[in-house]
Amino acid sequence: MQRIALFPGTFDPITLGHTDIINRALPLFDKLYIGIGRNANKQPMFSEEQRMNWIKSIYKNNDKVEVVVYEGLTVDCCKKIGADFILRGIRYVNDFEYEKAIADMNRSIADNIETVFLTCLPQYTSVASTLVRDVLKYGGDVSKFLPDNKLTKSDNLPLLNWDVNATLIRSVYSGSYKSSTSFFNQLIFEKNSVFTNSLSWSSMCL
Repeated sequence: MQRIALFPGTFDPITLGHTDIINRALPLFDKLYIGIGRNANKQPMFSEEQRMNWIKSIYKNNDKVEVVVYEGLTVDCCKKIGADFILRGIRYVNDFEYEKAIADMNRSIADNIETVFLTCLPQYTSVASTLVRDVLKYGGDVSKFLPDNKLTKSDNLPLLNWDVNATLIRSVYSGSYKSSTSFFNQLIFEKNSVFTNSLSWSSMCL
């Protein structure tokens, strides 16, 4: 019987902390699904398509890794893909208390699905998607927190969530966004079709 695991999260964006857990989990399982969960309480910075493309690009040479998007209960996603394990990463002691409560709830719903915890390497304990987004919003350099500098590669231009990122685009024109200016210039001038979105060109530049 194959050992199939689901690693759920928002991956907004995927960080070196995520890939540390994924890479170290790969020898443990025959198949590892990266599950991008839809959370009604969170407004993502990057679109589902972009997050999927990043993960697929990182693991394009590894047949053991697949990406799925799901909403609802994580255990229901496990049943759909045939996973018997849920993979979770632990950075701090407080993380374990929170994750254990979720694992206990999942086990009460589906007692055949086990949660496997991996602690991240010390150098990645401070790397979190939330912090990366905060740094990005204010023009900081996030390349050291991301695998293979995915946020600045022109061959992986994002389909951004414009409602969230209008401030980022405007900052390109105000000159305040310096770390990934070339990235957004390429996005704007090479992918003009994205401006068919509800946000008009004039409103982006205000």
